[in-house]
Amino acid sequence: MAEHYTSDITQFLESYKSSHPDIEQRQRDGRARLWDKAQDSELAEGFKQARVRQHPYVYQNN
Repeated sequence: MAEHYTSDITQFLESYKSSHPDIEQRQRDGRARLWDKAQDSELAEGFKQARVRQHPYVYQNN
């Protein structure tokens, strides 16, 4: 590949980030809102104990 080559995608992302300087902080905030949650170990253990074992082939009537 050429030493100074930048793809169209890279050019688009760089121009988008320069026109929207707050985008990375907004991405971090969105991730924290949706994914970075404290886990309740007691609740997780309850879910684990309540799990029902599934047969290897679910459509077989035994």
